[in-house]
Amino acid sequence: MSGELDGQVAVVTGASRGIGRATALALASAGAEVVVNYLTNEAAAEETVRSIAARGGVARAARFDVGDGEAVRHAMQNIVDHGGRIDILVNNAGLAMDALLLRLKAEDWERALRVNLTGVFHCTRGALRAMVRAHYGRIVNLTSVVAEMGNAGQAAYAAAKAGVIGLTKSLAREVAARGITVNAVAPGFVETDMVATLSDAQKSFYTSVIPAGRMATADEIASAVVFLASPGTGYITGHVLDVNGGLYM
Repeated sequence: MSGELDGQVAVVTGASRGIGRATALALASAGAEVVVNYLTNEAAAEETVRSIAARGGVARAARFDVGDGEAVRHAMQNIVDHGGRIDILVNNAGLAMDALLLRLKAEDWERALRVNLTGVFHCTRGALRAMVRAHYGRIVNLTSVVAEMGNAGQAAYAAAKAGVIGLTKSLAREVAARGITVNAVAPGFVETDMVATLSDAQKSFYTSVIPAGRMATADEIASAVVFLASPGTGYITGHVLDVNGGLYM
């Protein structure tokens, strides 16, 4: 594979399936060497790596928990030691923790924040030093439409994803002069395993309120990530790119 990302190293967290997998494939198609992060699903991560290799790309899997600061620090250092650089970081790893607030356990609230928000902090801090040294970097954080509009039963998830937006905008101001951009992509409803748990009635309702009349594909979200990760977007930073079919404007 070859393209505008030739010679670059990209790290995609939570890349064994869904949006992460689609993003890893898209970045590799553009020429990047991709590090496919996963936590538990090794088989799926290796399948992502094989799919990239089958298309002529370069990838390898890396197991680490984004919520474990020390594990992330070691993993990012290993990536730099292996490839000499980290040009692109896509903070995609996340989990849903749905429950009405009165029924939400404190440990579930804390887990949602640890993975969805603190994980972004750990991974970004781990990759940032290499980017600062290189005076170049593209950081793309996956947030969500519910961070902007809210959603009953998703207080923990929405709060964490809203925190990602605040982190994105603040860090963008800190590192803009270093040639590093920090942006976020806010998907709406996407055809992934997370949405597959919804009932047919729920899917029908959500589709009915989306002006586009359908849910997004993971590839459509990946295209937005690749755009923000490209060399030509050096003057776009601190931006939240909504990819939601018009659900929230």
